[in-house]
Amino acid sequence: MHLRPGYPTPEHAVAAQAVVRYFTETYDVDAVLLVNSCARGKATRDSCLDIVALASPEVLRVHGATWEQEWERFDAANPAVQALKQAGKYSVVHPNLVDGVFAPQERDEAAGPDSFELQVGNFLAYSVPLWQGSDTYQRLQQQWLPYYSEALRRERLGMVRWHCLNNLHHIPLYVERGLYFQSFDRLYNALQEFLQALFIARRTYPIAYNKWIREQVEEILGLPELYAQLPRLLEIQCFESREIAEKAATLERLLEAYAPAPDAGD
Repeated sequence: MHLRPGYPTPEHAVAAQAVVRYFTETYDVDAVLLVNSCARGKATRDSCLDIVALASPEVLRVHGATWEQEWERFDAANPAVQALKQAGKYSVVHPNLVDGVFAPQERDEAAGPDSFELQVGNFLAYSVPLWQGSDTYQRLQQQWLPYYSEALRRERLGMVRWHCLNNLHHIPLYVERGLYFQSFDRLYNALQEFLQALFIARRTYPIAYNKWIREQVEEILGLPELYAQLPRLLEIQCFESREIAEKAATLERLLEAYAPAPDAGD
């Protein structure tokens, strides 16, 4: 995917330049990246400006505990950042300082998907470098793109499928007990885990699991017939009924069809 900055207002563009200067003059960073909606040309006047500064683990060890306070002072004083806040309803800068060390983390069995693939994808596959002081960004792309190792992929797919099925299989039991809100919560988490498994199965990094779903499923994965089925999973006519359990059964069938277990012909 070829990306270039897509600022929805002049205020977004000027603020981006100010943030680049701030990071490069304040810290020993390797690159400053534009991510999320502005990087993909999908932002509107109300969109925030998401910028990531890539620095070594050593730099983060020195500044990790203080950089957010330092950023707050800059945010309050810089005219370009303040002007951006007036451009739209939620048009603020969301900064992040990262070290480029990506590793799966422990996850709670009922908490929904983790952020491992999201971090790699948004920082390396769907980002636009605004400034580079070294080849660190390119070396990370070479390491992680087009996708991570096959051994890790199979491990991750098996793990994500387990979490998805665990949520789905709890739903009928909760429905029987009249715990409909908990059942719906499990269904929504399972839907996000299905999307996570779907992307892992296709060796493609996602953007998000709770937004831009149509763009990702139809345009990035090329599965319009699948997307047509996804909104229906959350269209509940009678909430206090077995309908949520029936939706769970449908989602399980989609999981087996589109993201089967790695030892099942993957």
